Amino acid sequence: MTNLPRQTILSTKLNFKVMIKLQVIGNLGKDCITNTVNGKSVINFSVAHTEKFKDAQGNQKDKTIWVECAYWTDRTGIAPYLKKGQQVYADGTPELRTYTKNDGTPGVSLTLRVFTVQLIGGKTGGDYSGVAPTNEGQSYQQPAVPVSAVPSASDITEPVDDLPF
Repeated sequence: MTNLPRQTILSTKLNFKVMIKLQVIGNLGKDCITNTVNGKSVINFSVAHTEKFKDAQGNQKDKTIWVECAYWTDRTGIAPYLKKGQQVYADGTPELRTYTKNDGTPGVSLTLRVFTVQLIGGKTGGDYSGVAPTNEGQSYQQPAVPVSAVPSASDITEPVDDLPF
């Protein structure tokens, strides 16, 4: 046996996989754009995450980080809901990209290949009453459940003692 510390020996014997995952909660900066690339659908959107803090003088400051997101999916039904101001949760694999700004200085952008996206809050200043506008300017009405389809308490005839717990 070698003179390596025990932790080093254990870590060399185990097969660890490497993963980097980024989770972001923030508001959409603009309406999403849905495209098809090589026969696959992608939904592109940008999320702004703002942190509030106080500087050394006690002044309230805001720091906003923008994350450009690409959601490769066949399920594009969420796209009509991804509108400017909507609060979302997204997670996926991050990537940093460098570019040259208009003034010639280098810039860095944070992009995210999204695995999961969820709507978590109401749209700021908006109303989500079951109607989601589409990109064509038309409306999509979610089907409403008829009142007669929902049983009332008097319609349930199962005895109380047959509960499964």
